[in-house]
Amino acid sequence: MRILVFNAGSSSLKFGVFDIPRGGGLPQMQQCFKGSFDRFGAGGCDYRTDLDGGTVTRAPHTDLASATRAVPDMLERAGITGIEAVGHRIAHGGAEFTAATALSAEVLEKIHALTPLAPLHNPANLKAVEIARDVWPDLPQWAVFDTSFHLTNPARAVTYAVPQHWRDAGLRRFGFHGTSHKYVAQRAAEALGRELRDLRLISLHLGNGASACAVALGESIDSSMGMTPLEGLVMGTRSGDVDPGLFGYLSRQMGLGITEIEDALYRDSGLKGLTGSSDMRDVEDRAAAGDADAQLAINIYAYRARKYIGAYAAAMGGLDALIFTGGIGENSPSMRRRICDGLEFMGLKLDHDRNLAVELGAHAAPQIQAYGTRVNVLVTETAEQLMIAREVAQAIRAPKGEALRIPIAVSARHVHLSRGAVDALFGPGYELTPDKPLRQKGHWAARERVVLHGPKGEIPNVAILGPLRDRTQVEISRTDGFALGIDAPVRQSGALDGTPHIRLIGPAGQYDTNGLIIAARHIHMNSADAQQIGLSDGDTVNVTLTTSGRGLTFGGVLIRVTDNAFTEMHIDTDEANAAGISGAVEGELSGEAVLRST
Repeated sequence: MRILVFNAGSSSLKFGVFDIPRGGGLPQMQQCFKGSFDRFGAGGCDYRTDLDGGTVTRAPHTDLASATRAVPDMLERAGITGIEAVGHRIAHGGAEFTAATALSAEVLEKIHALTPLAPLHNPANLKAVEIARDVWPDLPQWAVFDTSFHLTNPARAVTYAVPQHWRDAGLRRFGFHGTSHKYVAQRAAEALGRELRDLRLISLHLGNGASACAVALGESIDSSMGMTPLEGLVMGTRSGDVDPGLFGYLSRQMGLGITEIEDALYRDSGLKGLTGSSDMRDVEDRAAAGDADAQLAINIYAYRARKYIGAYAAAMGGLDALIFTGGIGENSPSMRRRICDGLEFMGLKLDHDRNLAVELGAHAAPQIQAYGTRVNVLVTETAEQLMIAREVAQAIRAPKGEALRIPIAVSARHVHLSRGAVDALFGPGYELTPDKPLRQKGHWAARERVVLHGPKGEIPNVAILGPLRDRTQVEISRTDGFALGIDAPVRQSGALDGTPHIRLIGPAGQYDTNGLIIAARHIHMNSADAQQIGLSDGDTVNVTLTTSGRGLTFGGVLIRVTDNAFTEMHIDTDEANAAGISGAVEGELSGEAVLRST
């Protein structure tokens, strides 16, 4: 399969062609051609392609439309034929678009409606779509959205504390650069030889646009950008975080209108507002020559990034790795050093020589932390086009077979005990009494019960599920957490590092342990059902209710495949109540629902 990818901006166009070898999987996808046009203007633009060995030259193309129409000739001269689909980067997809999406007229209309939320990005993205549909009318056109990766962010991270009718109108945080953050998180896990779902990562995408992303156990849980790409870090021409009260102040004191203020925050702020230049290379050179404004800009830029690292490490309960990417993140050793200095208290320290010797060819992801420090620090080139191609290919290749109907089980609060916990709660050597078998083979509910004790209150008569485990795990609902007075994170079973402590009380004593979680929705699936629907262990899918309930679709449901599992979906009681589930309910899952593999 051969896919052409466009990443269009207001002053640039990047494009590439990617191949999936016959019979090969998505990880084996290779880029077979790449090119870019940069800095459109009256005098033309800079461009580079594989045709001239990547050397930057001048081209007469003055705008995005002209450059896009030049791509077919370049591909022809390079001998690139057999393209089967075109993928496009779309900055803002709102809350609806969770995965690569075929660009129908209806989808394009919805993307157009989101333009006010990304005025620097969506218009250029859509212009490239328009021209590509004209040039390649017979090829399917697909969109991959910057916002999709962040739709796993919890409500507490995306909800603004503003009036309800504002929120009802769509005011919320979305986050951007999702394709970049997703790629570098996966690349870092690969470089570290770890499963992404076991890691707590912070990705810093530092370029003309800049953002930080917290990736916990395989999912984005927070991003520095908000409803629009204005919020967060200092950028080339964008302000990042500001007090929203400045709109009223500037209106009263300077007579500025909303449009004027918003335009200045997008186009005349950030590094440009502080120094007159949006290029960090220029700012660093001027700072080294003694320019006080440039020196202040660099300090502000690094300070803002360092604050987000600390905040996100706290939000995740720790940090395993920090990743630098983007033009500044990849190419400025001094900025990496400024951002990391002072973080030794959390086990993060750079090695001077490794930081200076970064080489990023062939998708390298070198580590630059000091030897013996706890937090890994990596640098890697972002590969948004590669990620777009992967997601388009995955959507095209997804099985289109019949849907699979699965039962949905509501998982009430319960505990899984270790041997040590049983001894403390019921007495040394005590054996739990299996009382009722569960549908998952070999699992059962015990006759015994325990009490959960928190700083606000207690929950009595909590079920114990067997068999025993190596670590005690306590699963509650979000409402239970408020009753106990403890903030339990949403985690997959077994992902217990950094989770809160809870006290269990039994007839023989008490047991204090961490391992308190809200169980993330998941599907236990046997191998035969997984093969039928084209899924693998670790895939994430959507499931739509087909009986009773309120017609709800559950997103981001993890597939856990074992040979003899009873295929069913597990959700907690709060989710069941929100969906109006009572009694037996079925959900419908199809191969087309696959969102991603981690």
